[in-house]
Amino acid sequence: MADLSQIVKAYDVRGVVPDQWDETLAELFGAAFVEVTGADAIVTGHDMRPSSPGLAGAFARGAAARGADVTEIGLASTDELYFASGALGLPGAMFTASHNPAQYNGIKMCRAGAAPVGQDTGLADIRALVEGWSEQGAPPPADRTGTIVQRDVLGDYADHLRTLVDLSGIRPLKVVVDAGNGMGGHTVPTVFGGLPLELDPLYFELDGSFPHHEANPLDPKNIVDLQARVRETGADLGLAFDGDADRCFVVDQNGDPVAPSAITALVAARELAKHPGGTVIHNLITSWSVPEVVKENGGRAIRTRVGHSFIKEEMAKTGAIFGGEHSAHYYFRDFWNADTGMLAAMHVLAALGGQQGTLSELVAQYNRYAASGEINSTVDDQAGRLAAIRAAYAGREGVTLDTLDGLTVTAADWWFNLRASNTEPLLRLNVEARDAATAERVRDEALAIVRG
Repeated sequence: MADLSQIVKAYDVRGVVPDQWDETLAELFGAAFVEVTGADAIVTGHDMRPSSPGLAGAFARGAAARGADVTEIGLASTDELYFASGALGLPGAMFTASHNPAQYNGIKMCRAGAAPVGQDTGLADIRALVEGWSEQGAPPPADRTGTIVQRDVLGDYADHLRTLVDLSGIRPLKVVVDAGNGMGGHTVPTVFGGLPLELDPLYFELDGSFPHHEANPLDPKNIVDLQARVRETGADLGLAFDGDADRCFVVDQNGDPVAPSAITALVAARELAKHPGGTVIHNLITSWSVPEVVKENGGRAIRTRVGHSFIKEEMAKTGAIFGGEHSAHYYFRDFWNADTGMLAAMHVLAALGGQQGTLSELVAQYNRYAASGEINSTVDDQAGRLAAIRAAYAGREGVTLDTLDGLTVTAADWWFNLRASNTEPLLRLNVEARDAATAERVRDEALAIVRG
């Protein structure tokens, strides 16, 4: 029996190919996906990794063998697959390992309408079937074999995005885009084509070996080239996409990073202008500025745990119009509650191009506090260190503690959150304060306890 404990994660399948999984297992995952979803038709897509076409094809064969018709959209960004799932009304499977190194691959699965499949919403059942069938040799035969057809949805995806944000009337902008040899190189030319944008492409060649840098723009070393090109060319802004192009990171005209919390606040204000009184979801380590901006624009802010399954679940429950995370994931009701970095980027372009100021001037109103960024500490006893933090701050005057996700400690002028990693012996610290000196003091005090 296959041991899937190392590759079936909380929200997806991910592991090294072929050491941890291969096309034989992918075929079983396809069969199990159809069995658990009860689907008579599904849609699949894949990124540019060398192993992706083979894995996606094996998954399609497994699904067809269980009686489901398969629409293969081929090379796609993850949000393009979500578009196909939503527009076609089909469960979907995207083959990607996002920003992980080249030897990794994975499957992000969703039900019809891009509804997420996680441990509690079908992934555990899929794993159990795959483990059982791998022991028995094969799934039982189905009554019929489904068809496998190819369909190009890139143009439809771009057209849909353009109905959500109108860029036709903006002033001309010069934008540098670093696709990191990932799927942004596939989607950006079509989505941005014909718009009043002078596009300066960096690393648009699809190459799953990532020859220039990792396709993870949240790591500062991976946006150095983008920052340099923006400064050299006098561009209005820079955009960096991760490997499967569902996340987008922004730098201003000076090449300085724009915090994802500032982008969340900017997009929230724009979405609330379209949907007055709407609800906006934010995770608990986004800036204080996000709920403030939401309330200032007449909206309702709801705070959630970190992670896309929590954001999407809360969006579906509340009918929220938008959701944002510190990790540069942005979720839209008008996009089936799914995350799309491309749509967030289009909002930034529309906001910048709709006025004459610079991007740094535009986002200054959303940069209200000093933040530490996420600081990781390797610890053997996560629970013990969290308990030590709780003991140190419990009972302090004017300080409150909550355990929505890890431990959040809040005072009048600062807050911090300490969370355990689900996959590594790490504690993750995020600090924010009204000024930099306070943020540094709180950071150092908390780290001394965590690492003490």
